[in-house]
Amino acid sequence: MCRKGAVMKELPLSDADLRRCNPMNDVAFKFIFGKDERKQITIDFLNAVLQESLGHEIRDVAFRQTEMPPDGDNGKLSRLDIACELDTGELVDVEVQVVNYNDMQRRTLFYWARLYLLSLSRGAGYRVLRPAITINLLAFELLPQPEPVAMYSIYNIKTGDRLNRDMELHFIELPKYVKLPPKQIGESSKMERWLAYFANRLTDQEREELAMREPAIRDAMEAERVFMCNPDEYLRYVNRQMAIMDYQSGLQTAAEEGEARGEARGESRVTRLMSLLLERGLIDEARGAANSAEVRKKLFAKYHIE
Repeated sequence: MCRKGAVMKELPLSDADLRRCNPMNDVAFKFIFGKDERKQITIDFLNAVLQESLGHEIRDVAFRQTEMPPDGDNGKLSRLDIACELDTGELVDVEVQVVNYNDMQRRTLFYWARLYLLSLSRGAGYRVLRPAITINLLAFELLPQPEPVAMYSIYNIKTGDRLNRDMELHFIELPKYVKLPPKQIGESSKMERWLAYFANRLTDQEREELAMREPAIRDAMEAERVFMCNPDEYLRYVNRQMAIMDYQSGLQTAAEEGEARGEARGESRVTRLMSLLLERGLIDEARGAANSAEVRKKLFAKYHIE
C-alpha cells in the first residue's frame, strides 16, 4: 500500500494494483529510468544491454533533452524517450514502443541519425562526432531472429568487418522472451532478469527473489510504488494508456469500415469516455477501461457514448 504522507492525496492501491503497473508504459518508464535521483537504475540497465558491445562498464550518465517530434499524425502519442550521455562520451537514446507503426526500422534509423548529429556543432569537423546508440524496448515482435535481444551495426557483408563503432541499434522484443522456456531467477543473467522485470509476469515469490538478487531492479520496483501512489502521475499513466488505445482503436475501426474517418471515430469514443471518467473522478472505472476492451464496451453503453 502507499505510505501515508508520501503524497498529498493517495489512491487506494493494493499489491495487486501495484503489480499491474506496467513498466512498458513509457510515462512510467520515464519516471523510473529518467530521473537524476534514480540514475543508478538506468546505469544498471544500460550495462546489462551495452557492456558487452562497448567493452567497458558504464559508471555514470548525464540525461539530455532530445525534443523529438510526436508519433502519429495527430500528435497525441508524443514521443517519450530517455536520452543520455555516458561517462565515456557515447550518446544513448532509450525508447519504449508498444505500438507497431510498421516502420520501426526506419524510425530507429531516423532517431539514431538525429542523435548522432547532436554532437556536431556548426562548423565543426566530423572528428567530433561521437558514437550514438539507440535501444528499442518493444512490446511486439519485429525482427526475424528468434532471440529477444539483437544488436545491429554496419558491417561488410562479405568479410563481417565492422565499419566503425559509431552506430549501434539495439532491439529488445519482449514477446520473444515470454515464449522462451521458463528459467529460475537464480540461473538467469542480468539481461534476462531485466527482461523478466519488463515482461511483468512474475509471481510474488519471483518478484521478491528478483528484488533480492538485483538491487537496481528492487529500486525500480520501489520507484513504481512511488509512481502509482502519486495521483497526478497515475492519471498521466492512464491517459497514456488511453492514447495508445485511441490509436489502436482508430486503426481497427478504419480497417473494418475501410475509410480514414473510422480512425477518428474510434479515437473520439475512447477519448470521450476517458474524459468523462476522469472529470467525475471515477478512477477505478478508468483503470478498468485502460486494461480491458470488454470493460470499455460496457462503459460505452452505460454512459451512452456512441
